[in-house]
This record gives sequence, structure tokens and C-alpha cells, in this order.
Amino acid sequence: VDSCPTLIGIGASSISRFADGYVQNAAATAAYIERINAGQLSGHRGVAMTRQDEMRARAIEMIMCDFAVDLTELRATYGEMAADLDPDIEKVMNRFGTVIQRHEDGFQITEHARHVARLIARCFDTYDIAAAIYSRAS
Repeated sequence: VDSCPTLIGIGASSISRFADGYVQNAAATAAYIERINAGQLSGHRGVAMTRQDEMRARAIEMIMCDFAVDLTELRATYGEMAADLDPDIEKVMNRFGTVIQRHEDGFQITEHARHVARLIARCFDTYDIAAAIYSRAS
């Protein structure tokens, strides 16, 4: 329900979200502190989001916050591009169908299965996270 387009991450490895993308602070605590003490910004790396990324981020946010995907909202905001999520929804239905209630306008995670929301949300993430299994923060 928060309509603010900006979220500022505080601390080593934290992630800030801006209208056009994400920035991650230096992961190592020492590097983060060094940047701050030098009067520099703490951001270490970032990524600009495409319209497709924005739509997928919104779908993931819906899952993590509302335990549901509302295709009516996604179609209203992203138009025909929302159909790009259809294969991901099918993947979710095939993998998690016993804990998902499918609706014409999306799906809802059943209350007793909310603990798997992150696994379900991951189906909508198009970026390879296999290399990021373990955090390197120190």
C-alpha cells in the first residue's frame, strides 16, 4: 500500500529501490563504512530496470505482500505485456497447484501455504540466481 517509489537501504549489502532500478550498497561492512566515512555514497552496484522487469517486480511484490497475483491490475498497468507471465503462472500451477487457488484474474496462495511464497515468487524472476546461492556479505 506504500506508493513511495523510493526505498533507501541502510547498511552493508542493503538494497535501495528507485523508480528506474536498484542499487546495492557495498557488501563488506568495512568497505561500506570506508565509503561512508569518506563522505561517499555507499552504493557499489546497480541495475536499471526495463518495463518487463518492473512488471515482474510488481508480480513478485504481490506474491510476497498479498500472497496473490492480480492479473487485472497487471493488465491495467502493463497491457498486453502481462500475457508474458502466463508461462510462469502455468509453472506455478504445475509445481504448487495443491496450495494455489486459481482465479480468472490470477491466483491466491492458500493461508496454510504462505510459507512457500518466496518459492512461488521465484518462478517470476527471469534472472539466473543459481550463482547467488550464498551471500558474500561480511
